[in-house]
Amino acid sequence: MGYMTTDDENRPVRRRVTLTGISSRAWEHPADRGALSALRELRGFDDVVKTFFGMWNERGFRLSYLAGSIRVDHRQYPRVYQRFTEAASTLDIAELPELYVSQSPIINGSAIGLDKPFIVITTGAVEKLDDDELRAMLGHELGHVRSGHAVYKTIMMILTSWAANISWIPIGAIALRAIIAGMLEWWRKAELSADRAGLLAGQDPAASLRLLMKLAGGGDLSQIDTTAFLEQAAEYEGGGDIRDSIHKLGMTAWSTHPFPVARASELRKWVDSGAYAAILGGDYPHRDSDGDSSFSEDAKAAAKSYREDFANSQDPLVGLLRRVGDGASDMAGAAAGRAMNWASDARRRARGDGNGGDPEAS
Repeated sequence: MGYMTTDDENRPVRRRVTLTGISSRAWEHPADRGALSALRELRGFDDVVKTFFGMWNERGFRLSYLAGSIRVDHRQYPRVYQRFTEAASTLDIAELPELYVSQSPIINGSAIGLDKPFIVITTGAVEKLDDDELRAMLGHELGHVRSGHAVYKTIMMILTSWAANISWIPIGAIALRAIIAGMLEWWRKAELSADRAGLLAGQDPAASLRLLMKLAGGGDLSQIDTTAFLEQAAEYEGGGDIRDSIHKLGMTAWSTHPFPVARASELRKWVDSGAYAAILGGDYPHRDSDGDSSFSEDAKAAAKSYREDFANSQDPLVGLLRRVGDGASDMAGAAAGRAMNWASDARRRARGDGNGGDPEAS
C-alpha cells in the first residue's frame, strides 16, 4: 500500500483503497447480521416504528441539535468535514448524513434517526482525536447508519419504556426484560460491527486501536503503551477466576457497549483472521447482491460465531462449562457404550451363541 506526504505535517498519510459498492454485510459481525436478519423478518414492524417514532421524535432530535450544536460543513469545523468526506468516500457512501458537533468533554459519537439518520460527535472527540483517529470514529458512525442499526435500537428503547411501564406486572416485565437483554446483546455486537466499519474507513489499525485507548483513558496517549493496553485486554478476557467471570456478566448484561479493551481485542482478532486484508483486496459482498442474502445462512453464521467464541474463550467460567460439558459427554459416551455392550450380550444370550450363551463361560 502506497504512501503520500502532507506538506503541513510532513508525515506519511496512508493511501486508502476505495471499497466500491461495498455492502454493510462486509463488516457486520455474524451475531449482529443474524439478529438484523431476524428483526427484518418481522415484516412491517420497523415501518410501524418509523411511522410512530420517527414522525415526531426524529424531527425533535434534529431540531434540538440544529438549535444547540454546530452543523459541520466546509465552513464549520472544516477539518472534521474533510475527515468525514474521506471516511464516506472510502466506504463508497455518496450521500452524506448530516453531522453535528455537540458540546461535551467526553469522547463520544452517535447515529440518530430512522428515515434520515444523522451523526453527532462531541467537542471532546474533535479536540482529543488526531485526523486518523477521527476518521475511524466517523467511519464507525457511518457503519451504524449503513447497517440500519438506528431502527432496531429505537425498537429496544420502546421495549425498555414498556418494561418500565408494566413493571408492576411480574410475568410481563420478566418477559420484556428477557427480550431487552437479548437486544442489548445484539447492540454490543452491533458496536463490534461499527468498529470494523471504522477500521475499513480509515484503513489504519493503529489509529483504530488508539481511538479505543483514548475512549478508555482520555486523549493523552503520551503515557499509555499499546502493548500494555492489549495485555489488559488479554487479562480482562481470561484472567482471574470464576468470581471475576460472574462480575463481568453483571457488568455487561445491561450495557449497550462492550468495554474498550474488549473491543480492541475483538478488532485485533478480526484483523488477524485475514478478513480485513481480504476486503482491502476486493473480496467483499456488494450492495447489489443484498437481496440474495439468506436469513437461514445468516442465522447459521451467528450460531457458528457463538460456538467458536465458546470454544476459544479464555474466560474461567466458560472454561469450567466446557470441562463440565466434556465430562458430561464422556459420561454419556461411556454409559452409551456400556448399554450397547449389555444389549449385545443380551442378544447373544438369547441366541445361545458366543460367550453370552455358554453358562460355563466366565
